[in-house]
Amino acid sequence: MLNRLDLRSATGDLRPLLPRPEVGGDAPVAAVRAILDDVRARGDDALLELTERFDGVRPDPIRVPQVELKAALEAVPAVLREALEVAWANVVDHHRRQLQPDARTDEAGLVLRELRRPVARAGCYVPGGKARYPSTVLMTAGPASVAGVDEVVVVCPPGADGRLPVETLAACAVAGVEEVYRVGGAQAIGALAYGTASIPPVDVIVGPGNVYVAVAQREVAGEGVVGVPSAFAGPSEVVVVADATTDPTWAAIDVLVQAEHGPDGLAWLVTWEEEALVAVSDAVDRLLVDQPRRAEIEATLAEGGHAVLCRDREQAMAVSNLIAPEHLELLVAEPEALLPLVRHAGAVFTGMYGTAALGDYAAGPSHVLPTHGSARFSSGLRVDDFIKVIHVVSADHEAFARLAPHVVALADAEGLAAHAQSVRLRGPR
Repeated sequence: MLNRLDLRSATGDLRPLLPRPEVGGDAPVAAVRAILDDVRARGDDALLELTERFDGVRPDPIRVPQVELKAALEAVPAVLREALEVAWANVVDHHRRQLQPDARTDEAGLVLRELRRPVARAGCYVPGGKARYPSTVLMTAGPASVAGVDEVVVVCPPGADGRLPVETLAACAVAGVEEVYRVGGAQAIGALAYGTASIPPVDVIVGPGNVYVAVAQREVAGEGVVGVPSAFAGPSEVVVVADATTDPTWAAIDVLVQAEHGPDGLAWLVTWEEEALVAVSDAVDRLLVDQPRRAEIEATLAEGGHAVLCRDREQAMAVSNLIAPEHLELLVAEPEALLPLVRHAGAVFTGMYGTAALGDYAAGPSHVLPTHGSARFSSGLRVDDFIKVIHVVSADHEAFARLAPHVVALADAEGLAAHAQSVRLRGPR
């Protein structure tokens, strides 16, 4: 099922040789803009009608009652509750290490401070519909809560019965999220951005989703009505780098892991060992037969599944950097030797036991990672995505006098007379 690509003789720019599924395009953008316009104009009425159109149900009420959250935590099996609690503890512990104190410098009377303040409300998008993602609740609400956000909101598309998965609600209870809404898709992003009668607007929207959700986040961010981290958190991606020492079955299942999320993603095997390419590709075909989500995997592999044969380690890592994958697995004999060659990736997993599934569920860092090449300029979700930095400037007379001539010169050069006058009026006493 993996499409084979031999780059051993390739020279120069490799980018034209590396296929990537088209994500976005005119059709999704036009559809998303129409949905956002409808939500902005009609609020809850649009949410209800759009949810009925896309999810087949009309949620009533839109907000999940508190009693359902508490009941969900009691209803899930003990083994799942323990897993949620362990994962939550690891997420919180990891993100607490990202907290930084307010900064201050004082040099010759010029005092500069940075005040780190969390946003007031954060919206967390949790995918749903045919699948359940309680882990995404933990991975989005965790850094938001650690940052000190006052109100963390979860939106999630309802199932055919109009309810949210009990596992997702249990995760909300573990994370202390009290505001949960039964709405998904681009319409949920619009509700979080613009606000409706039922859903007050938020300051930041985070969380992964399909192409329509990702495009909607990009659209509302472009309007300047809400903050959205620069990463494009869309269809899932993985690049597995293997060599002759790699267990083919382990590498193959890791290629399939991200592919089972569905179409438009990437599932790549990259190696400089032809023996490894053949063995892992054969293992992919063997394992695929019994996968419960075989249809979703095949949809991903049809356009986004590739087995790439490179000249050497350096070309293999060059290929990975050009892809800039969401997940990069270095399942090789000496992964640390390749780590310095990594330039672009959302997250890196090293060694034979470094499967991306650890990061997806319980290692600690958020699994909300950049996709579609956005790892070239952005990072996985962090505490800083929920924090604003406000700088404060103070100066005594000596510091002011030292900088005043330079301020006047720059203001005059820009033709901003009032700027220059504001300094001249405070001239030497």
